[in-house]
Amino acid sequence: MDWKGRDVISVRDFSKEDIEFLLKVAERLEKELEEKGSLDYAGGKILATLFFEPSTRTRMSFESAMHRLGGSVIGFSSAATTSVRKGESLADTVRTVEQYSDVIVIRHPMEGAARLAAEMVEVPIINAGDGSNQHPTQTLLDLYTIKRAFGRIDGLKIGLLGDLKYGRTVHSLAEALAFYDVGLYLISPRLLRMPRHIIEELHERGVEIHETTDLEGTIPELDLLYVTRIQRERFPDEEEYLKVKGSYQVNRRTLEKATEKLKIMHPLPRVDEIHPEVDRSGHALYFRQVFSGVPVRMALLGLTLRVL
Repeated sequence: MDWKGRDVISVRDFSKEDIEFLLKVAERLEKELEEKGSLDYAGGKILATLFFEPSTRTRMSFESAMHRLGGSVIGFSSAATTSVRKGESLADTVRTVEQYSDVIVIRHPMEGAARLAAEMVEVPIINAGDGSNQHPTQTLLDLYTIKRAFGRIDGLKIGLLGDLKYGRTVHSLAEALAFYDVGLYLISPRLLRMPRHIIEELHERGVEIHETTDLEGTIPELDLLYVTRIQRERFPDEEEYLKVKGSYQVNRRTLEKATEKLKIMHPLPRVDEIHPEVDRSGHALYFRQVFSGVPVRMALLGLTLRVL
């Protein structure tokens, strides 16, 4: 991949070689951070963060990543304080922000918004989540976390639990895992099954897939359980949400059936799908997962800005 000026819109834009290269760069940057605390690769460069939807981890880790590379950050965390309130179009917003920055990170509730923005501007666009479609940078940090925890991705049995219908993190992750030799266990209420077009694509790519509603019967098989929140804000119908609310909770009792090697990840925020008692177990990996966002997003920013 020629990284300079490259947009990061979907995991489909990457090959396995691209992903492996990025993970190696992230690992190198993590080691440099441990040694030096901060770096100066992106001095004079400006990142713009355009968050039309709420975010804690994604926005702050991008900002942390840019600061640790030695660059600067501008942007907004709520469209309510911008000219969008006056009726400004997305196209005009990104064209304006392009004049102030070298790279733009965007989160938007509309599917396809990041790709539309990329067509409007010359600076790189990085998708920080577009509706229930894709969240490619979360996927890259998830792969990095898995590889750091297990030393590999090939050969693992991975369960995806919760909202597989609307969850953009699991859509992106499932597609990326198709590059590897993994077994995928899709665990969800019937109303929240993985979209059929993704299932069909995974089958075509030779991924071993098991669909089930049974968490307790599946957990003994797993090396990794990736838990997702059932996202109230994505449901078009409140009654549909109430039917599946609280469908699963991972707690100490659940883990009695798991192997000692099982690791648990979650893109966060969580509500009640992982009990806080799990935090103190050797299974919890989700706060390490949060940290992984910094070196991975440093690698993405540094490569697209061509400063690494």
